[in-house]
Amino acid sequence: MSIKMRVLYSSNKGKMDTLARAIADKFELPINAVDVIPPAYSCDKERLVIMGISVGDEPSDQLRLFCREMTRARALNVALYVDGKPSGIQKIKDTLKEAGTNVIDETFTVTGGLPFKFAKKASPEEISGILEWAERVVAQLQ
Repeated sequence: MSIKMRVLYSSNKGKMDTLARAIADKFELPINAVDVIPPAYSCDKERLVIMGISVGDEPSDQLRLFCREMTRARALNVALYVDGKPSGIQKIKDTLKEAGTNVIDETFTVTGGLPFKFAKKASPEEISGILEWAERVVAQLQ
């Protein structure tokens, strides 16, 4: 069963892009369903937006502004896979909730990775772990 979804990421770590593309491949999403934040095309009535973010204590202004615009008209549900500090991650979750979208409780944590776009290495365990997580998220929405 297919679900209208997008996979977006905000990170200078290539691993986050690799994981986004693995999710898109798993769910056979069109190539334009994976993008950076802010995306070239706005979200519109998505059943699910999976967001990959790297964040310190404070989210970037660009990421914070994007999350403020994630109303229910743009996305009914947002699931996060994250690399960062708990305080920054919580601020993103709070901003998304304030915008009116449902934030999925289970967050997938990505460990480390080099801060370079070209360093796209993700271990087979990380890829299988994120795919299992994404399947659980999608299953609870169907």
